[in-house]
Amino acid sequence: MSEIRIYHNPRCSKSRETLKLLQDKGIEPTVVEYLKDAPSEADIRQLISLLGLSSARDLMRTKEAEYKEQGLTDVTDEAALVSAMANTPKLIERPIVINGDQARIGRPPEQVLEIV
Repeated sequence: MSEIRIYHNPRCSKSRETLKLLQDKGIEPTVVEYLKDAPSEADIRQLISLLGLSSARDLMRTKEAEYKEQGLTDVTDEAALVSAMANTPKLIERPIVINGDQARIGRPPEQVLEIV
């Protein structure tokens, strides 16, 4: 069985719910507090691929103030969007659970049960 990881923000209720859901199923994932330990651009590209997203923007929290402050609304360059998430991890949607070559965003939290 592969290691299960969760990109987690302890201040986010959905992230806490998702972690508890996994723990209630007897799963103790490796917790990555991505706001403290920001993923690299390569990590973010891998997440986009694992999630099967068509654009980096699909992984972004577009309602965050930083999104508007950085003028990302009209950015079409995928590399620039990935770079923005690496430099401002608060822009990354959360939580993300990874199991092997699959990943799911825990919105709703039950969605992650598809891959565990």
